Amino acid sequence: MRNRIVVVGSSNTDMIVQTPRIPRPGETILGGTFNTAAGGKGANQAVACARAGGQVTFVARVGRDMFGDQAMMGFRQDGINIDHVIRDETAPSGVALIIVDDQGENSIAVASGANGNLSVSDVEAAAEAIESAGIVLMQLETPIETIEAAAVLAVQNNVQVILNPAPAQVLSDALLRQITILTPNETEAEMLTGVGVHHEADAAKAAQVLIDRGVTSVIITMGASGAYVHSAEFQGMVPGFSVSPVDTTAAGDTFNGTLAVALAEGKALAEAVTFANAAAALSVTVLGAQPSAPDRNAIEQFLKKNKS
Repeated sequence: MRNRIVVVGSSNTDMIVQTPRIPRPGETILGGTFNTAAGGKGANQAVACARAGGQVTFVARVGRDMFGDQAMMGFRQDGINIDHVIRDETAPSGVALIIVDDQGENSIAVASGANGNLSVSDVEAAAEAIESAGIVLMQLETPIETIEAAAVLAVQNNVQVILNPAPAQVLSDALLRQITILTPNETEAEMLTGVGVHHEADAAKAAQVLIDRGVTSVIITMGASGAYVHSAEFQGMVPGFSVSPVDTTAAGDTFNGTLAVALAEGKALAEAVTFANAAAALSVTVLGAQPSAPDRNAIEQFLKKNKS
């Protein structure tokens, strides 16, 4: 079985300020600690994959700058194949400004930089890696035509495609028909379907809309409640885990990365979602995006302790 995972996506450096609450427009709040951490949805997912035991190739662009140097060093330390991480000569590395409140909720603004230059030709250059993978995992912080090209290439080679539709944007039916598993959160599901998602019944309605548009399976992540799954083999909630959150940044990315690993290893979808829920729960107990992605041992120990 092909257990290699290719992640196509973004890499950022996160600049994080902790505040008592998220400021309103025009308001200045004196914050506490300032930290920088490696981030970007694509890089977060690649790191989560690698730490959970996946064999990961990352397709991305970073600038030829200090932030790009740090990102490359981090990818190497996590054992990620960076043959297709391109050093962009014209744009700086991506940066995200993140405010985290006392409840662990966040507000994020991103300057895309080199991420905006990730091109169809970059995907084509990584064709061999994609064709030999079991899963291609993507998000929406890079140009949509690049995502579409990677999805088509994957499907042509019988490779599963997981798309985390974040940040939320309108997606074509042509793209949705290429997607094996779509993983929106409640907000993204509403953006894609027009169905407000607050409870399991809402999630079921939204998932059905997406299935009708051509997606094979849908997983709507719903925070600590868990995730609603609609697939041929399973429909219903997969419960989450209760923890005391410190920072929710990259919880969704951790979920997606570890989900890909579990599926690549042949776990059934509901079991894979439980594994991913556990990893996401662990991630919100640590400040920062990539620093919060747990390793395989931590996930397995957490699952043992929290058997229902």
